[in-house]
Amino acid sequence: MLVQLIFLMHKPLIMKKILSYFIVFTLLTFVSCEKDSDHDHDHDHHEHELMTTLTIAMTAEGNTSSFTFRDTDGDGGNEPTQDTIKLAANTTYTNAITILNESEDPAEDVTLEIAEEELDHQFFFSSSFTDMTIAYADLDANDNPIGLSSTITTGAVGTGTFTVILRHEPNKTAEGVSGGDIANAGGASDIEVIFNVVVE
Repeated sequence: MLVQLIFLMHKPLIMKKILSYFIVFTLLTFVSCEKDSDHDHDHDHHEHELMTTLTIAMTAEGNTSSFTFRDTDGDGGNEPTQDTIKLAANTTYTNAITILNESEDPAEDVTLEIAEEELDHQFFFSSSFTDMTIAYADLDANDNPIGLSSTITTGAVGTGTFTVILRHEPNKTAEGVSGGDIANAGGASDIEVIFNVVVE
């Protein structure tokens, strides 16, 4: 009888402790799941945007030539392979960029994702040729450039370089960015390739 009385006297206190433990356990479980969910999302996002291969198809006067950079094992592995771009002097080319993730089998076409997330991506182009002009040929929903399509007009015969950089989440409204100036773009580079170029 005495034991029952002591239990009843402490029953509210016991129930309160049990309730407290339950709340703490629930909160910890929720936070843990939320962290795991965030981690998985970041992991999936990173894997989804892995870019191993960039190809530029350049067309002039009905003839198309494709030039490719490929690094299927990523940083720290084997050296990447890439073509030398060969162009005719004083000629305008229309260009289309394709980006793949060839670490997957079959290869994943990341170009589709870039097109779907056009507001969050922009290509930037630069050249060591002083007489080469580069212009965007596509716009996103806000009338800002993307760069999956572009034009290049060559000048005199010579050798040099042509650089392609894809930025993720650039500030497209910053000064000069819509004109292709990367200086104020911000964001993060998804891929950067420097091609050797021969104009002949």
